[in-house]
Amino acid sequence: MDWARRSPLHTDVLGHSIHPSLTDVTTGCWLGTTLLDLAGGSQSRRGAGILAGLGVLASVPTAIAGAADWSELSGAERRIGAIHALGADAAIALFAGSVVARLRGRHRTGTKLALAGNLVIAGAGFLGGHLALTRGTARRDSFAESN
Repeated sequence: MDWARRSPLHTDVLGHSIHPSLTDVTTGCWLGTTLLDLAGGSQSRRGAGILAGLGVLASVPTAIAGAADWSELSGAERRIGAIHALGADAAIALFAGSVVARLRGRHRTGTKLALAGNLVIAGAGFLGGHLALTRGTARRDSFAESN
């Protein structure tokens, strides 16, 4: 995981991990996808597909930042982080499948995959929030010590 730790996505500049902020972009796109699917009607299909794809693209730097953070964890936090990552990976796979289904004209299947992806990422996000807020893993000690 040294490559992830050396990436610009693993930084002390903010005083905390950038991963939680990046998750807002990914999950925001995916939530928008499902909202358009459920409430937007057939005229919103293109927009929903674009948001699903953008969320998948945004998941790449989000996952890299998360992997860098995870590489510094140990014990229970590392185990919780691994389960969080598995859930996030499953959600990424579901949304990638949603994008493929939409590109093949199977909008209903794409909608179902996106809805499943949102349910999975909600659970993974709960674990991530627990790590960051309850366990304090998002804080950068080097930043705190320098101030």
